This record gives sequence, C-alpha cells and structure tokens, in this order.
Amino acid sequence: MKKIFFIATAQIILMLFLGFNCQAQQTTNANLEEAKKAIEASNEIYYQAFAKGDSSIFTDLYTKDCWIMPPNAPTLCGIDAPLDFFKTEYNKVGVRNGRFITIDVFGDGVEFVTEEGFWESFDANNKLFDNGKFLVLWKKTPDGWKMFRDSFSSDRDHR
Repeated sequence: MKKIFFIATAQIILMLFLGFNCQAQQTTNANLEEAKKAIEASNEIYYQAFAKGDSSIFTDLYTKDCWIMPPNAPTLCGIDAPLDFFKTEYNKVGVRNGRFITIDVFGDGVEFVTEEGFWESFDANNKLFDNGKFLVLWKKTPDGWKMFRDSFSSDRDHR
C-alpha cells in the first residue's frame, strides 16, 4: 500500500512540475517575442534619427546607464553617451542612413536579452561606406526595452 501511495504521489508531483515548467516556458516565449518586437521597432527608428538629423529620437533608444562601445574609440558611458555618439557619427563620420540585419535574439525576455547581427551605414548620397557586426544587450525598463550595452565593429580596414 505504501508503495502505491508513493508512486501515485511521485506521479502527481511530476505532473505538477511538468505543468509549471510548460507554463513557465510559454511565459518565457511570450516575453522573448515581446522583446523581439520592441527591438525590431527600435531598429527601425535608429537610422531614422540620422536621416532626420534628430538626436532626440536616437537618445531615447538607450538606458540612462548605457555603454556604447564603438570600434577604435573609447567606450561612452552614461546618460550623455547616446548624444555624444550621435553627434560624432552625424557630424564627423557622416552617417545619414543605415540598416540592421538581426540574426538572433536570445534570452528569457524577462529583464535582459541579447541581439546579434550585422549593420550597414550610408552617407548623404545613400552610398554604403561602412558595415560590420554587433552585439547589443537589451534591458527591460519601465519605459520599455532599451539598449543597455551596444558593442559593434567594422568589417572594413580603416587604417
């Protein structure tokens, strides 16, 4: 009798565990899908800021404690980092448009996710002048998903 009770109890515990696990997996998938949609929307806006010359669009895409880690340059940190980066890219580099090609977004979608992909930058004549790869760590904030760590490098030899 004890053996039957033990087996029945073990089966119930296993079923409960599997049920909770499936529910947690569904929640995680929903969170990740929400993050992916927010990232896609943010990526659409990113280069529009350069096309319009409007830094306010750009700066709102980052957290207040962000790090932007461009190639061959010091890391820009904190609340002023997005504006400093935008000014350099717009005024000195000449970025006027571009696009992101997201390859994957992974994580649980609860607080952080990581995006990996490729980027292309265009000048005022819509000529491709730089391209490369990136990793962005996104953070969920009260204002939505924002870039928390932005690291990228060029595929071109700029020496």
